[in-house]
Formats: sequence, C-alpha cells, structure tokens
Amino acid sequence: MRWLDKRYHSLNYELRKTFGEKIFKLSLDGGFTCPNRDGKIGFKGCIFCSDKGSGEYASDKNLSIKDQIESQINLLKDKWSHGKYIAYFQNFTNTYAPVDILRKKYEDAISCKNVVGLAIATRADCLDDNVIDLLEELSKKTYLWVEIGIQTIHDKSGKFLRRGYNFSLFEEKVKKLREKNINIITHLIIGIPNETKKMIFESIDKISKMDIQGVKLHLLHIIKGTDLEKYYLESKFKLLEKEEYIHLICDILERLNPNIVIHRMTGDGSKDTLLEPWWSLDKRSVLNAIDKELKKRNSYQGKYFKS
Repeated sequence: MRWLDKRYHSLNYELRKTFGEKIFKLSLDGGFTCPNRDGKIGFKGCIFCSDKGSGEYASDKNLSIKDQIESQINLLKDKWSHGKYIAYFQNFTNTYAPVDILRKKYEDAISCKNVVGLAIATRADCLDDNVIDLLEELSKKTYLWVEIGIQTIHDKSGKFLRRGYNFSLFEEKVKKLREKNINIITHLIIGIPNETKKMIFESIDKISKMDIQGVKLHLLHIIKGTDLEKYYLESKFKLLEKEEYIHLICDILERLNPNIVIHRMTGDGSKDTLLEPWWSLDKRSVLNAIDKELKKRNSYQGKYFKS
C-alpha cells in the first residue's frame, strides 16, 4: 500500500490531497500558559516539558499573531517563494484562556493572506464545552485540527510524566470533539521509562480503534533544564538506540490504522537544548531509515491492523 512515495499515510500526502499543493505549518506562540504550570493542577509542567512549553521552534510571543505569521513566512521565502499555510498554535496550552481571547487570536491567524488552516495544541482538561463550541465555529470557516498530547494510554506512565489527568478524560473529550466533527491529532511518546513494547503496542492498538484522525509519534528525548534531565542523570534509564527505534516505529506503523495520518515519527529537539540522544538530530537519516526498513520488510502502515 502506498501514499505517494511513502508506505505510510503521511501528512504531506493528506494535505496535498486536500489542497492540491504543498502546505506549510507556521509555528506560533499565543502567549498562553498551562494549568500544569500556573498552579491550577501543578507548577512544574510535564516532566519532559521545557520552559518554552515544547515550542522550541515557535515565533516570538512578543509579536502579534499577524506579525508572527509574516515573520515565519519570510523565513520560508528563500526556499519557497510562495505557498499556503496552516497557523499552528504550538507552545503550552492553546485553549487555556477565556473564549473571547481565544477567538481573537484564532481569527487574527486565519484572516492572514494564504493561511488556509488552523492547528491548535492543547490538553484534554482544557476543552470545556464553550471552547469546543468555539472550535466547531472555526471548523466551519477553515481547515482545523486539535492536537492533544496524551503521550500514553497507561495512567501509571501518565502519572510519571505528570500529565495531570487520566486517559478516560481524553476519551471523553475525543467523543465530544468528534460529535462536532472536529479532527483530532494525538501525541504518543515512544520510550517512556518502564514502558514495555507490549505497553507501547497497547497504546497504538487503542488509538487505532478510536475516532482519531492523526498521530504524532515522538521519540523520548532529553531536553536540558527539564525535570526529565534530572531524572535521567540520576537514574540513567536506557534510551532507545537509533536502530532499535527504527524497527519499533516500523512495528508500530504495521499495527496502526491506515486511515490515521502520520504527522511526525521522531523527536524534534534543537542542537542547543538537546542532551540525549544525539542521533535524533539527524532527522532525515532517521526518516530515510524507516523508509528503507519498510521496503526491506515489503510492509506498510496498517498491514497487521485489525478493525
């Protein structure tokens, strides 16, 4: 089974199918915080989260949304002189504010020239009914998806990560979002300490049978200055090696529902902030190796998926 030149259902394939051309994401900082940082449920954030709220590549939050978009487009101009864009609210929790503030920021983004879509990263505990109603309103104006970083279906692992809520809440919010026909992308971390391959596959199998439209598969990587760095230096838990990760991702793809779009397949730390594993910095090499391994297996996404 093939999606253009890939053996998995890539985001590039899905966006080209939808828009008829290549689409670029523009990473924005909406100036939000997180209930896991402002004291509502905690002060330290998730154990892996940096002081940038997992938005190392986002624009300057001191700029307006429109200025951030213009700045990001200018950065792309040398390589791509023209294009269409999805405004991606990435840092921290991008539905954690009053609805009128959210509406203003989102509307500013989708009003910009050549912005054809909106992506919003958030948490399951920051999706009340008023926010969901706003998202439904926006989904009728533009191409929209909502990202929820569940990381794992296992609540014991979620507690270690300091996620702050149980998987059952995620299931509840998925149901409510899908009742409004809102597309959902979930994040899963591969390599969480004390998670076995069986546990990883349980997360994949569960997500595959839910009404989920996309997934980001993240290699667990250690960012300097995080509590995960402290835990790693103290415990020296084993990180995944490159070949081990490549084989595991191929195993995951074979089990994954072929209708689910793959938004990411590796970690994304920057050279300045990454502690380990350094092999993850060569993202192209990792993705090429996954392609080669799938070809070697004569395999593809969903080969062993059972509906």
